[in-house]
Amino acid sequence: MLEIIKKTASMVTRDGIKLTADIYRPVITEKLPVLLMRQPYGKAIASTVVYAHPKWYARQGYIVVVQDVRGRGDSEGEFQLFETEIEDGYDTLDWVSNLEGCNGKIGMYGFSYQGMTQLYCAISQHSALKTICPAMIAYDLYSDWAYENDAFCYELNLAWAIQLAAETARLKNDLTAYKILYLASRNLPVNDIPIILEEVLRKYCPSNFYYQWLSHSKNSNYWLNLSPKTYFDNIDLPMLHIGGWFDTYLRGTLNLYHEMNQKSEFQQRLIIGPWSHLPWGNTLGDRYYTQEANNNINELQILWFNKYLKGIENNNLSNKNIQIFQMGGDKWLYLDNYDRKKEIKFYLKSTGLANITDNNGKLIVNNSNNFNIQEDIIIHDFWRSPPSLGGHNSILAGSFDRSKLDNRSDILTYTSDFLTEDLEIMRDVELIIYATADSKTFDLSAVISQVFPDGKVYNFSQGYIKITDHDVNKVIKFNLQSTCIKIQKNTAIRLSISCASFPSYSVNIGEIDSNHHNLALDRKPITINIFSGKDNPSAVSFF
Repeated sequence: MLEIIKKTASMVTRDGIKLTADIYRPVITEKLPVLLMRQPYGKAIASTVVYAHPKWYARQGYIVVVQDVRGRGDSEGEFQLFETEIEDGYDTLDWVSNLEGCNGKIGMYGFSYQGMTQLYCAISQHSALKTICPAMIAYDLYSDWAYENDAFCYELNLAWAIQLAAETARLKNDLTAYKILYLASRNLPVNDIPIILEEVLRKYCPSNFYYQWLSHSKNSNYWLNLSPKTYFDNIDLPMLHIGGWFDTYLRGTLNLYHEMNQKSEFQQRLIIGPWSHLPWGNTLGDRYYTQEANNNINELQILWFNKYLKGIENNNLSNKNIQIFQMGGDKWLYLDNYDRKKEIKFYLKSTGLANITDNNGKLIVNNSNNFNIQEDIIIHDFWRSPPSLGGHNSILAGSFDRSKLDNRSDILTYTSDFLTEDLEIMRDVELIIYATADSKTFDLSAVISQVFPDGKVYNFSQGYIKITDHDVNKVIKFNLQSTCIKIQKNTAIRLSISCASFPSYSVNIGEIDSNHHNLALDRKPITINIFSGKDNPSAVSFF
């Protein structure tokens, strides 16, 4: 076994800030490429919640550098969320490329914030950076991370803000604040943030980003200045894009992949497993996807780095650039492209009782024989907003049995007949809804599930949209989470529609009375009418 030596070293940025890193170096005389990770959670952790330990990567013949970003861990300065990562990234690449034993070639890996730092390093255009492996990232920070179709991703944003604030309080030696934030992280206060928590959250949340994100509820220059997409026009590197079907940032991974695949002169490879943001494994929620779904990213990244940092070719990387896991079939698909295939469309049909029984609302393929106008009505009562369950935008992400949840009378369900043959769905899911409401602003939550003969109902895709200043003459159209699944014959597909999914998304309280100073006083029920039929062809489409 190759001996690995670990040491801690520091560099100084252009503005005099010391950044600290752990360096894992094989005991070998040959000069080697460097694998770099830049992260805000403490360099000792090194994203081992999903990746192999840096020593494992070093034993594959690489120098591995795991750095605390500015203001985190042992690095100096103030942590300003995303704001200094381009300049600090360039300075880090310059330092790493001149380390003893480095051959001048650098690759990067990491997920989430560690994936974002890769994009900012790429933007810096340092010549030593040869390839990156961004996993589960936001390309557009507004629409891929903070908001989904203009709806604030409440639960995950709040949890992340509390986590980062707690670490800041710890670094500032404020034990009282740290305890308050730590306890809040163990039992997330989604229904109301206590005053004592809000005080320390505002004090220690980096860049006060949580409240900044809430106040910038529409895409604006605030988001453009932070988003990698703004600076990526002239960026081109070979990239290994990594995502999960239940990852909250999958749309960011796909948006970056699609843009790079269209313009890049280099290989762009995409891999998507049946994973959430973490963990990456064969079981998620209530579903087991067999050992085929085991985390294979470490071995794949080494093959990738071997190719682009050492010139070692491997057929597993060059034959097919798309590797996606098919749920239901429990196997990996290897494809030439990720283009849209033939559209499969199901239309909504009911007699107006789709919220009362689970066999009234139907999904039908032929809309020509449907009634002209059908109407289903749901009421959003803020005392009992429909709860979230699994999906991609939840701490407890994944696929769960929602048969009990679908019995609520504020959730509409539309179910197909049991299939007579297998149905394979891959890539996009789009919902078209004809609706009116007694409020100009309201939300729609949509969940797509597989229904089994025993009554179990397991979600596999969902989406959410906040509608503002609704025009009744315009159809509501939005994308749900992309997916890849085989729906077996003798099972059915169900669409569930509600007006909330709390706490995954903030509750939309409707139009605000300017005479009230307390938002709680404005929480009036919202009536939402969903129309279907030949004249109002509401439908869900799979591509």
